[in-house]
Amino acid sequence: GILEISFLFSLNDKICKLREELNDSILNGQDYSVTYELSIALDELIAEYYKVEIDSSTTQKLRKTKAKMQKKLICY
Repeated sequence: GILEISFLFSLNDKICKLREELNDSILNGQDYSVTYELSIALDELIAEYYKVEIDSSTTQKLRKTKAKMQKKLICY
């Protein structure tokens, strides 16, 4: 229910911040190992986001918010 949604929004915030760090790392030409580690961490967070979303999508309320959450995953 609400805890799952809250957790997904928290994960989304972490994903957006890490995505920014990764982009900055690429743009600033940081060492490849730093960029690689950021990329791996980002992949793990995204996988966790979708795992929690899929596990939680059995309830009617979460199905209704699924489209909203997927849109929110896009960072502007």
